Amino acid sequence: MRVGIFTNTPAHVHLYRNAIADLEADGHDVVVFARDDGCALDLLEYFGIDHYVYANVDNAKRNLFFKLPKHLRNIHRILRKEELDLVFGMGVYSAFAGTVSRTPTVLVTDSEPIAIQYVAMSFSPFVQALLTPESFTRELGKKHYTFDGFKETAYLHPDVYTSTGTIREELGIGSDPFVLIRFNAFNGHHDVGRRGFTSEQKRELIDRISEHATVFVSDETGVLDLDGSAARAYDAHPALIHEALAEAELLIADTQTMITEAALLGTPAIRSNSFVGDGDMGNFKELERAGLVYNFPEFDPVVTTAEELLTRPDTDEVWERKRSEFLSDKCNLTALIVGIVDRVDVTGSIGEAVRKNPELIRRRGSPFAVLSAIHD
Repeated sequence: MRVGIFTNTPAHVHLYRNAIADLEADGHDVVVFARDDGCALDLLEYFGIDHYVYANVDNAKRNLFFKLPKHLRNIHRILRKEELDLVFGMGVYSAFAGTVSRTPTVLVTDSEPIAIQYVAMSFSPFVQALLTPESFTRELGKKHYTFDGFKETAYLHPDVYTSTGTIREELGIGSDPFVLIRFNAFNGHHDVGRRGFTSEQKRELIDRISEHATVFVSDETGVLDLDGSAARAYDAHPALIHEALAEAELLIADTQTMITEAALLGTPAIRSNSFVGDGDMGNFKELERAGLVYNFPEFDPVVTTAEELLTRPDTDEVWERKRSEFLSDKCNLTALIVGIVDRVDVTGSIGEAVRKNPELIRRRGSPFAVLSAIHD
């Protein structure tokens, strides 16, 4: 089969990179559509994935909106050269590609704040399945299927995660304990109106945590000045970030994805931003119930909890046990994606391939569920 896969962000590259390798090893042809967003292209090159670049992104949300027609035209030009049998992606670009090329499409998402987009896209006859984690709290209609895992289990499930063992050398840290702190730029379309740590809180956090371990800061904004602080900028290749998370004593962040990644690697994770609260995403609630993640809407407990974790003698042992228990029944999402493609190849029907996949649970959305999602 010829499978189109959209990798619009670094997170999408990680989501699909193992599936791309497995599909190609199985004899399928994979056409990768890439957007120059963050380090996405660096990751594709690092993992040796051939790709078309159809768009670039800057930090201005307004520019992304105005560039959308050009991006869609570029996708259409690629589709005229590359005939596809199936499309995988996470949003409007992949839905557009499936529709204009009349190709069955599967969307994978965990973005509950923008679930309305997926409800709208599901009305395309070519978007034939919407896959989300079972912890996803919204209904997306009768095409909505769930799996017991997260999008991050595509690359951090124990069956697929491997380490090069080079991250400590890359960071020049030796065997010393270290903490990763990640600051969000809040420039995504899903971040409108959201906030994380203030400048004063960032400085206090770095100063306090530096008393207990070496601190590496990954600053998405690119403007944080670390001069005069005890912290060091995280400067290893972005493809090694999961190895850094696995080796770290702790992750503190006002961002999202890396929190889940740390939890799945058995590293304590503290998250604080304005997403936290009653309307928070289901995956963070599930990880908190499992004792792998702390979610705080306020700043004060961030520091006190971090200091407690860094001074406990049994933190590593406790978190590794909780990680093993949590992942024991979770889905290897890479195997699920590859399995869908293989079943479509045999049956010729994406509906049958999805419906009969034992890893998927169908959530039968009613018209009322769809209307409720639209209203929200």
